[in-house]
Amino acid sequence: MAMNRIEFQPGLSLAGFLDQYGTEAACARSLRRARWPKGFVCPRCQHRRYSRCANRHGERLWQCSACRHQTSLISDTLFASTKLPLTRWFLALYLLTQSKTNMSALELMRHQGVCYRTAWRIKHKIMQGMTEREVGRQLGGIVTMDDAYLGGERNGGKAGRGSENKVPFVIALELSDAGHPQQAVMTPVPGFTLKALATWTQQHLHPDADVYSDALGAFRCVITQGHAHTVIESAGGRAATEAGDMRGLNTVPSNVKRSLDSTYHAFKFSAYIHRYLAEAQWRFNRRFDLKSLLPRRLVAIARCQPWPERRLRAVTPF
Repeated sequence: MAMNRIEFQPGLSLAGFLDQYGTEAACARSLRRARWPKGFVCPRCQHRRYSRCANRHGERLWQCSACRHQTSLISDTLFASTKLPLTRWFLALYLLTQSKTNMSALELMRHQGVCYRTAWRIKHKIMQGMTEREVGRQLGGIVTMDDAYLGGERNGGKAGRGSENKVPFVIALELSDAGHPQQAVMTPVPGFTLKALATWTQQHLHPDADVYSDALGAFRCVITQGHAHTVIESAGGRAATEAGDMRGLNTVPSNVKRSLDSTYHAFKFSAYIHRYLAEAQWRFNRRFDLKSLLPRRLVAIARCQPWPERRLRAVTPF
């Protein structure tokens, strides 16, 4: 079998990471470039001229020359109000980008030397940054779609797809001319109904998308949205996973489920599934250049609004 060049990318080594981000000053410079790539911009009035000052705690501040608004490097970002040094945050970014099967908050806790609650906040803030970067992604050209579920059956509960612990989600892949997956969208839905999938179609399919799916009736909604729709029939079983362009569509969610099962002992599917799926989607859509994952994730975090813990825990996927 030929070597998969994507799988065998060198990525960013630990030594390389420490060379680039091993000090607080190096992390601050990288964060400043990610937040203000063309120089300081006042978050209140968008003015570019500023002066430097410090508050009574010694924190360095940028003061807008026009409106006098003062801002720090981490204010109005996901790092806002953190008590941890930037080196800890950057180490978390490195660990979460370079691990092939991802990393749980419990394992992050051990690597970082922090309590579990702090590790949970770090991980979910980083995942929230990825969620916001992926929420508007649209697929075009040849698109394959399928229905999938996350979660297992509870003892004494309903079996199969009716289980109270199973959360439905849509998996869709944009294919190249050669039939290889290029981009993916993995989004939880309230159910596989015409209304839910019509809303999903409006949000995630480009007007030129031609859709291929199995015979699930709700997928007919793409026709009413102006998309060509082809149903791929199969006899079920192994043939269903190898029919036409559906092979990649079955492989990707299987890999996602396997990664989640091997990484996390458990998590609350009904509350946080959108973040875990968005994390897998973010990673998949950027798999062609592993060395750029950390700086790209840093940009996502620098441009994401603050998410305090109460807000992180209060959201739901729908």
